[in-house]
Amino acid sequence: MTAKVQLAVLDDYQDVALRSADWSAVAERADITVFNDHVSDPDELVARLAPFDVIFVMRERTPLPRNIIERLPRLKMIASTGPFNASIDTAAAEEHGIHVGTTGGTVASTVELTWALILAGARNLVAESNSVRGGGWQTTVGRELSGRVLGVLGLGRLGARVAGIGKAFGMEVIAWSQNLTPEVAAEAGATYVGKDELFARSDVLTIHLKLSERSTGLVGAAELALMKPTALLVNTSRGPLVDEAALVEALRSNTIGAAGLDVFDTEPLPVGHPLRTLDNVIATPHIGYVADRPYRIFYRDAVVAITEWLDSRDQ
Repeated sequence: MTAKVQLAVLDDYQDVALRSADWSAVAERADITVFNDHVSDPDELVARLAPFDVIFVMRERTPLPRNIIERLPRLKMIASTGPFNASIDTAAAEEHGIHVGTTGGTVASTVELTWALILAGARNLVAESNSVRGGGWQTTVGRELSGRVLGVLGLGRLGARVAGIGKAFGMEVIAWSQNLTPEVAAEAGATYVGKDELFARSDVLTIHLKLSERSTGLVGAAELALMKPTALLVNTSRGPLVDEAALVEALRSNTIGAAGLDVFDTEPLPVGHPLRTLDNVIATPHIGYVADRPYRIFYRDAVVAITEWLDSRDQ
């Protein structure tokens, strides 16, 4: 009798993986082990994953670089949510005969979270909510967004939708990225400006770029120094797009007014990290995609991808 395939579901923080889709087609042919915690130490991770033929990863929660993949000789498939996962070394996987399956997704939840952070920052919602919980009342004066400048760094699928909402709020929308043209910006209802002007003029600057070698650290000390002391920086894209040390210093020195952050260099964000405690930071735990509809799509499509791989394996 052929032994069942061993499947690991990683980083299921909310313990919802097996409830978000019908896994019966997989469960008939594989033993499924769900891990709700996160392991970051490479040796501990390899020890955990060594017994498994298939690994299911949720976005970039657990990266799978070459130095991990090469230590997992039993691994035959990686299933990843989303259409692309930069934290998986696909070249290394291919070299070792490991199939990488992906899923569909949706951008709406990240766009919505972006605006949740913008509005929370503009109207000091966390501080005011905490005041009410603590028995207090009004403690701050918020900023109205209408008539102010929304800067969009990266005007792709997400950035264009964020820009459209900015227009609905009555904001002037400006945009820049390395490949953006004035014509494409105009189609999204934005005005193309140079990089320095984007940082200097924005009352709210929101980042929507793919992480790559070229974009890593694109927002550094020099760019932050151009910003208004009242400006709000929002990042729901990827942490390393921003020089984290430079951002912490800019927030501590009030070079910029505040930041709304859903992504960080190291995730989960280490306990004691200054971005957990600075008064002018609203931090959320990378929940841009953590919503009901994206999860249903992720897990449904992952089941299909794993089932198709099992079928091909049996042929």
